[in-house]
Amino acid sequence: MSALSRPFFDAVFLKRLLLIAIPIALQTMMFSSRSLVDILMVGQLSEADVAAIGIAGKAMFVSTLLIFGAMTGGSMLVAQYWGAGNMQGFREKIALTVTLTNVTAALSALIFWLYADSIISVASDNPTVIALGKDYLQIAGLSLFCLASVSGLAAGLRAMHKPGISTFFSGVGISVNILLNWVFIFGHWGAPQMGSKGAAVATALSGIVEMLALYLYLYQRQHLVAFSRAEWVSSLTLKAVKRFLALSLPTAFNFLMWSSGLFVYHAIIGHVNEAGLAAIAVITPVESLSLSFLIGTANAAAVLVGNNLGAKQTETAYQQAWQVGVFNFIAGVFIALVMLAIQPWVLGFFPALTGETAQITAYFYWAMCALIVVKTIPMAMIVGVLRAGGDVRYCLGQDFVAQWLIGIPVVLAAAVVFEWPVYWVYALLATEELVKWVGSLIRVKSGVWLNNLVSDSN
Repeated sequence: MSALSRPFFDAVFLKRLLLIAIPIALQTMMFSSRSLVDILMVGQLSEADVAAIGIAGKAMFVSTLLIFGAMTGGSMLVAQYWGAGNMQGFREKIALTVTLTNVTAALSALIFWLYADSIISVASDNPTVIALGKDYLQIAGLSLFCLASVSGLAAGLRAMHKPGISTFFSGVGISVNILLNWVFIFGHWGAPQMGSKGAAVATALSGIVEMLALYLYLYQRQHLVAFSRAEWVSSLTLKAVKRFLALSLPTAFNFLMWSSGLFVYHAIIGHVNEAGLAAIAVITPVESLSLSFLIGTANAAAVLVGNNLGAKQTETAYQQAWQVGVFNFIAGVFIALVMLAIQPWVLGFFPALTGETAQITAYFYWAMCALIVVKTIPMAMIVGVLRAGGDVRYCLGQDFVAQWLIGIPVVLAAAVVFEWPVYWVYALLATEELVKWVGSLIRVKSGVWLNNLVSDSN
């Protein structure tokens, strides 16, 4: 019996996958909903505010993925150390992950503070949009430190199959964010009416609340992931840092390259049609929410596959790879159909959009539903399987070819050379995902990603 013919035979694996995936999916939804809440609330002001936060949010997304890239390197090690039963190494790798994700956050926040206006001007030459986006980016960029600190501990909690803890505190963060948005955007409770700048203040303050609440909870309870100062110091060895960077740098650069490509797509669409810029600002957080469950299953698979690789159970890991791929595809089709069914309700939340922008947003929405299905297999195989085995260099090369050598040139040609309508230009974002279907499936089938990282990093 081939691997592809037995995806759902292991009910135990499916149950474990869902128990880990659902809290991660909820956490991803809450994270994505922060930008959606900003767009929804600021959308009551003007299209310039919507466009500004959309562009700034895309830049924040790039930095967020850089932090997640650094965290992913740590997650690979943390999951395998947990699978191997090495608790000392487990805690030290969590400490190292927290440290290096914060270094990444510091670099991003500094760039945003110094070059915010230049970043916004890449996607828009409207002075109002640039000014609003600059204010948002400089303030909201401070929340990256909170994200970095929370992410390091969340990696450990996921490896222990207890992602619900960090998910709960993400819920605290998003609740505070909504409340502070209402206060600072519209000037309630005696606060100044700050508009889109108030949304940035709310993002930064809610991040601080979430971080402090999570750390206080874990350290008061002396949780296993609450590393000590001695473990933090012992984690900072040259050998440990080099091993961490060998995994994290390719992944972080991969995320930077990929997310920068998304920013290029955004810029191309913005220059084709300014209404398309506001439309994609609306669609991006909606798409992120739609993909949350698929992201959850991919990350849950990375934990389970990583645990088995750390325990040297390579045959089990290989079988699980195909199971999660098929499961993600079926789930993606279901999610796309649901999103199509609720389209009028979702787009009804954006009354500030003009007739043309509203029509383009509707076209983008239909394309987004198709993209959800197209993204399922690459997401499962790259995030959930290949990176679990530390196959980060292949992932980097594949993303570079699929996006920068094929996807972006195709989209650019459609926009500039052939002058296609903006909604067809947006639909062509599927090109790179189709390329990844081929590359990721071939790589997973080869089995070269079945690596034990614990023995390599001792």
